Amino acid sequence: GRRSALKMSLSPAAAPVNTPKALEETLKAALNEADWHQKLSLLGSTGSIGTQTLDIVRERPDRFSVVGLAAGDNVELLAEQIKEFSPQVVSVRSPDSVGKLKDALSGMGVSKMPEIMAGEEGISAVATVPDADSVVTGIVGVAGLLPTIDAIKAKKSIALANKETLISGGPVILPLLEEHGVTMIPADSEHSAIFQCMQGLPPNGLKKIILTASGGAFRDWDAADLHKVTVADALKHPNWDMGAKITVDSATMMNKGLEVIEAHYLFGAGYDNIEAVIHPQSIIHSAVETHDTSVIAQLGWPDMRLPLLYSVSFPHRVKMSYESLDLVKVGQMTFKAPDLNKYPCLGLAYDAGRVGGTMTAALNAANERANELFRNEKIGYLAIPKVIEETIQAHEADLKTSDVQLEDIVQVDEWARDRVDEAAKNAKLVVA
Repeated sequence: GRRSALKMSLSPAAAPVNTPKALEETLKAALNEADWHQKLSLLGSTGSIGTQTLDIVRERPDRFSVVGLAAGDNVELLAEQIKEFSPQVVSVRSPDSVGKLKDALSGMGVSKMPEIMAGEEGISAVATVPDADSVVTGIVGVAGLLPTIDAIKAKKSIALANKETLISGGPVILPLLEEHGVTMIPADSEHSAIFQCMQGLPPNGLKKIILTASGGAFRDWDAADLHKVTVADALKHPNWDMGAKITVDSATMMNKGLEVIEAHYLFGAGYDNIEAVIHPQSIIHSAVETHDTSVIAQLGWPDMRLPLLYSVSFPHRVKMSYESLDLVKVGQMTFKAPDLNKYPCLGLAYDAGRVGGTMTAALNAANERANELFRNEKIGYLAIPKVIEETIQAHEADLKTSDVQLEDIVQVDEWARDRVDEAAKNAKLVVA
């Protein structure tokens, strides 16, 4: 009775946490230190996640090898990757690139040609290469959902770098993971930190998740001045070097809101037990509080390679040439609560998460479109939360919270983008 009451407080989790089975399997894998080797399939091999994963393989070929690469149409870089890492299966976005890639490989003197495919069929083949132990999902957007589902059905461990998988697809993905006995290891900084802090926790040990945030480009701005924000202002991130979309999300703190939703699906914590805290130095990447009020945090320099490494090496700790953290050099760490008046997007994300079902897919797509309109100078900075809020309110009429299918997610994603365009026009928020 008492045990089941404690268990009930956590929802199902995508990561291998909170269950006796997860604890047993982690221990078993950790004790096999001598001869483990991970064969990886990379979705998005020419993007930042892909190239950084290949850096890891390059440094430790004794521990990692590559069996599949899926990329867009950057044929030159992909050809170099194929020459260096000899994958079995390769996929490009468009059929036109297949011939170009073959020519490039012949020109480089590659004799052992991989199987080369294109389009959705190609990505699916890379996601399900029989030899792959783990699939790194570095494709951006809802496009990453289908191949991830294919990989889960093929019983591959997922190194999760695509956030839409759980934020938009959570209601579809969680039942699939359970059905196929597969788990996801987060590859981004904050969720990797939480996951690392949860190692060794008994199944009912987690009380609260503390997600740290840099505060983005406007953490030192007054809320009253935000109407003056330009795109250039929003793209000045103080700590991390990232793409334009995520840097703007960091400025609005929607990035943290999306991470709150992802943390809920990854670790099973309720929204009341996930707290976001601004930590300008970005040294503590996140923390967990256990039921006895102990707080365990993961620290490091702001560097994407470490969480990526752990997502493919878990539960092992691999010796690497990275710079060690020096606390004396860090000097001091500070913290403050996020101001929801200054960061309304954070509140919107909590609201959407609590509703659940397809609402988080609507939130994510609306944000993606609003962010894009702002970067293209079609709407002002303060319009971003307005059009998102209007869109998620409009979605209440068609909300689905049970038996959510992949088609529902894809449809809501398309609908929400159009709705943002409409909201921007109707509210005269479009910059002339």
